[in-house]
Amino acid sequence: MKPPDRAPQNPSSLKLSPGLAAFKGLEQDLWRAIDLCREHGNYARPSMNVGTFCAQSHVLVVAGKGGVGKTTMTAALARMAADAGNSVLIVELEGKSGITAAFGRREDLGYEEVLLAPAALGAGGAMTGPVRARRLTPDDALMEYLEDHGLRRVSKRLAHSGVLDVVSTAIPGIRDVLVLGKVKQLEREALADLILVDAPATGHAITFLTSASGLVSAARGGPLRTQAQDVVDLLSDPARCRVILVTLPEELPVSETIESAYTLEDRAGVQLGPVIVNACDPEPVGLERPAAEMAAAGGGADRVPPGHLAALEEARRFRLARHAVSSDQVERLGRELPLPRLLVPALDAATIGSAETAQLADALAGAVTGRPRPPAR
Repeated sequence: MKPPDRAPQNPSSLKLSPGLAAFKGLEQDLWRAIDLCREHGNYARPSMNVGTFCAQSHVLVVAGKGGVGKTTMTAALARMAADAGNSVLIVELEGKSGITAAFGRREDLGYEEVLLAPAALGAGGAMTGPVRARRLTPDDALMEYLEDHGLRRVSKRLAHSGVLDVVSTAIPGIRDVLVLGKVKQLEREALADLILVDAPATGHAITFLTSASGLVSAARGGPLRTQAQDVVDLLSDPARCRVILVTLPEELPVSETIESAYTLEDRAGVQLGPVIVNACDPEPVGLERPAAEMAAAGGGADRVPPGHLAALEEARRFRLARHAVSSDQVERLGRELPLPRLLVPALDAATIGSAETAQLADALAGAVTGRPRPPAR
């Protein structure tokens, strides 16, 4: 499916050319649940209840181009959902430490679940939900699949012998189907109110989410086809699963997000949730007038060296230009992709720990509910 060259700013009245299907979110009244509102900076943001947002789907697959903060936003989503009283399970597919570090821990995740944040009494007197996490790789999923099918004794030997590499060559997509099959099992067991899957970068994520449908088409029968069909059923049911894309307000990430969104809808049959725009540049305040004019108005123009004034003016123009680029890309995303946007401001932090995750979760909750953001100073 090719995205439209220019989409109306009100996605609910989107008109596409004949033969071009609209997003499933429009077909299933997503826009009745999410009400767009305008605020300073010419950004459009969705407004809804955090509890409703978290209850729309049991599984949220978080995907995005490498470097856009996908894992950080997964952690922020988990913290936001937990603050609303939901139990959360994060499924990490690459075994990296980003998720654990976002909750103040150093160790990497393993196959067994670990508690990242216990349930606690929140600031408003309500209980927060626990946040747990685990790693899930194709080898992990294969071992459990073999054990479930009566091959417990040989499962570890087979998993470590390289047999998966041989099988994956013979059956393309089996790695992804095994992993998603385990996610499907976790969803069916209702181990948490919300399951967040920290998916691969969008290039691999498209293959990751379309492998099951390809295997269903290729296989005539057997347990693998049944597993693949179960995965397709999960991905195609918006009450069970949606995909949330993460991007940055920059040209290349926005372009890739738009392309990926249409590809996922067309090939994977998934419903897309709101797009998270990470590291948005807040609207600058107090920079409307040139530096020399501000200095003159304060009566200190003669005490500021000309070189300093020139540097201040250059910094002012750079700051305004950076915000203009950020704003333009957010608006372009809204024009070309008929999905709500959740804008999360940039944090001035070298690393993301538990305190920063809490800040981002609060900002994300504000984006969901439409709470005004404080302007930059």
